[in-house]
Formats: sequence, C-alpha cells, structure tokens
Amino acid sequence: MFRSSLIVRIVVMNVVLLTVGIGIFTAFHYKRDHENMIEMTTDGAEILMATIENAIFNSKCKGDAARLQKTLEFISRNPSLLGVRIFNPDSGLVVNSSISEEIALPMPDFDRRVYEQGKTSGIFKRSDQEYLSIIRPINSRPLCQSCHGEAKKVLGVLNLTYSMKGTIEKLNRSSRCFTLSMIFVTVLLSVGVAIILLRFVREPIQVITKRMAKVEAGDLDVRITPKHNDEISDLMNSFNSMVGKLSEAKEEIEQSHFRQMEQADRLASIGEMATGMAHEIKNPLAGISGAVTVLADDFSREDERYQIVQDVLAQIARLNKTATDLLNFGRPGLPHCDYLDINNVVKETLFFVAQHPESKHVQHVTELTRNLPPVWADRKQVQQVLLNVIINALQAMPEGGTLTVQTELNDEHDGRSYVRIQVVDTGTGLPVERLDKIFTPFYTTKNQGTGLGLAICKQLVKQNEGHISVMSSPDEGTSFAISLPVVELPTEQTEEEPHE
Repeated sequence: MFRSSLIVRIVVMNVVLLTVGIGIFTAFHYKRDHENMIEMTTDGAEILMATIENAIFNSKCKGDAARLQKTLEFISRNPSLLGVRIFNPDSGLVVNSSISEEIALPMPDFDRRVYEQGKTSGIFKRSDQEYLSIIRPINSRPLCQSCHGEAKKVLGVLNLTYSMKGTIEKLNRSSRCFTLSMIFVTVLLSVGVAIILLRFVREPIQVITKRMAKVEAGDLDVRITPKHNDEISDLMNSFNSMVGKLSEAKEEIEQSHFRQMEQADRLASIGEMATGMAHEIKNPLAGISGAVTVLADDFSREDERYQIVQDVLAQIARLNKTATDLLNFGRPGLPHCDYLDINNVVKETLFFVAQHPESKHVQHVTELTRNLPPVWADRKQVQQVLLNVIINALQAMPEGGTLTVQTELNDEHDGRSYVRIQVVDTGTGLPVERLDKIFTPFYTTKNQGTGLGLAICKQLVKQNEGHISVMSSPDEGTSFAISLPVVELPTEQTEEEPHE
C-alpha cells in the first residue's frame, strides 16, 4: 500500500533530495570553515612569530641565551601551541626549543619537509589528531653580518606546531548544530509537503475515484463541486463535463436503440406479412400464367394478340420474382455449408454472367489470387450473392464500362483471416447519403425492382459468418467487398468435393 502511494513517494523523494543536498552543503560548509580556521590560526601565528623573531634578535645580540629560552617556554604555555623551536637549515638540528629535550636533536621529519618544499605551513596527523606546522625563515639583518658574514642570508628557521584538536571540536560542534538544524528543516518541510498533498491532492483524488466508481456502476447523475481554484478543480470540472456528455450520449443511444427496436419490430411484421402475401400471390399467379400460356398457343406469332400475351407473361414473371424475393427475405433458407474454393465459385458465376444480355458491351477483368485457402460456406448462397452484385454492376453501366472481379486473402480486424471477393464497376456510382440505405429492405435506386436484392445478400453473407461492404463515388463507380472466413481443410480431405 505504502509503496504504491503517491504521497509516500513524493515525501520519500523530498527527504532523499533534501538529505543529499544538506549532506553536500554540510561537507562544503565544514571544509570552508576548516580552511578559514587554519587561515585565522596562521595569521595569528604570523604575529606571534614576528614577536618571537624580535626577541631572538635581541637575545642573540646581547648574548642572553637564557632569556631566549625563557621566552620560548613562556610562549609555549598556550594550550594549542605544542612547541616552538629554531633549527639550523644546514644541519637540520634543533638549536633552540620550548622543549629542552629537543635541543641538538634532528628536526621532526614533517616540519623539515614543509621547509624543504618551500611552504610556510602544513597539516599532518599523528595519533588520529591533526597538527598545524608553521615555518618561517629567520633572515639575516645588517647587525648580524658582523658575526655571520654577508654571505649567509638565512640564519635559522623558526617553527611553531599547533594542535588542531580545539579547532576540530569547534568545527564538529558547528557541524552538529548545522546538521540538526537541517534535519529539523527537512522534517518540517516533509511534514508540510505531506499535509499539503494529503489535503489538496489525495482527498480530491479520492473523491474523484469514488465518483468514477459510481459512474462505472451506471450512475451518470454524479457531479463534483470543486473547493479550490487549482489544477485539481480543473480536473473535477473536466470530470463533470465528461459525465454530462456521457449522460447525453446514453440518452441518444437509448433513443436510437428504441428506434431500432421499433424498426426491427416493423421489419419483422413486414417480413411476416410479405411471406403471407407472397404465398397468396404466387398460387394465383401460377394459375394465371398457365391459362395465359394456353391462350398464347391459340395465336400465331404474326398475330398482334400474341405479343400482348407475351407481355402479360413477362409481367407475371416479374410479379412471381417479386413474390419469390419477398419469401427469401422473410424466411431465408438455412445454409448448407461445405469447403469452397472461392476462385472456382467466381469462375462458375462469371460463366453464367457472360450469358446475360447486358454483359456483352462490358469489358471483363478477372484477377484471382492463386492457392487461396478454402472457406466454409453455402455454394448456392454465395453464387446468389455474387450474381446479384455483378448484375447490379452491369446495370450501372448501360453505356458500357469495365467490370473487375478480384479475390485475395485478407487479415481483418478481428484477428481472423478472410477471403475477400471484390466487384468493381465503372458505372454512375452513388452519393454518400445513399450508401447508408443501400442494404435497407425495399430501398432501390432503379425504376423497376423490389429493393430486396442487396438486403437478401447481406442476410446470406451474415448467415455464412461473413460481411459485405460497399464504397462508391458519383461518376467514378462502385466497389463491393464480400469477405468469408477461412477454415483449415481436414487432413483426410485434400481437395473440394465436386458438386452436381
């Protein structure tokens, strides 16, 4: 729970960043104070060394070595000053020292290295404590030349050794005080950030989450009243706007669904009525057709009445087809599926289409993809759909044109593979507003027709688990796409069984 909490993450990140920042600043602060204290100690030592140097010259000039020794011992009473010594730069031996035991002994190694490197001071550690060694050469003065000669420029080296223990303790106390202050500031800031986040971020987000749960459960009347004028309030206002639009969309969908249900009920009623009417019409038509045919046999072909009888028979056939379409639409037969090679079905259908009178002045282009996988569908229903679509395409090109029939394998959006048959004509085309109604029962763009052909095609394709779509543009032509799902051929059946 805590790991996934945004508030905890922000507070932890705040603490980490403050800790790192304070640590870096503390280290910088400690180093700077350490250097400042060393500089202050060195400046104070310079004044002390100048005093010692004057005392050395006075004592040497008067030949009072005891007074020089007392002066060195008096100065070394400072607790931080561990020793004051004068050593010979040539021999490296201690000539005078506040510690009498060091006289005539070699100069300590570290102090000697500081002098040899040309430095005036240096820090060294001994027994886990820091010490500051300050070096100052004692240069020859005109009064000294009578004893030491003009050639000797450095008469000796004055060395002071300071203990940094007190300085380090002061630095540590200052650092501890600074660290505690920063810890207090860190805790105070973290608590403040946590309170702000809990009050102005977490609580509003929890309110939004609860309201979203209600919306998910179907309650679209929930709203949120913002308490502050900030980004969270903008989010709440957006939530209110979104829920309002969802509520409007829900009402529109419900109204649309209600209209569709009413339309479906009307279509079902029309289908039942059409089926009954078709049965009532087909039986008398059959009798009328037989009687008219008998009458036609009594007239010779040159008789004007013979042509009238033939026209009557043509109208009877048209009425019979209309009644048959009504039956097919009202009660479409169940498909008798089998493994189909779509290319063979297309070839057979095009053979029948070639006999159609309107096909003679149209150029045919066939592009069939080889080795297409089989589909599981009803051969007669697929042929019926193809015939209807292709004949519609021919009728859309009364002045001639090009009819293109293509087959291909296509991967659709639902993850299944489909064999797609595309029928393209170069006819007059249809405007966009008519495309939405083209599969609606009883809708037709022809002077003669029932408007059931494409509606039946859509039903048949749907029964075979496929789908049909259309694209068209005025004066450019129309394209129908019929897609049927691919199935795997059983291992014992390597080719499609022949159909009678």
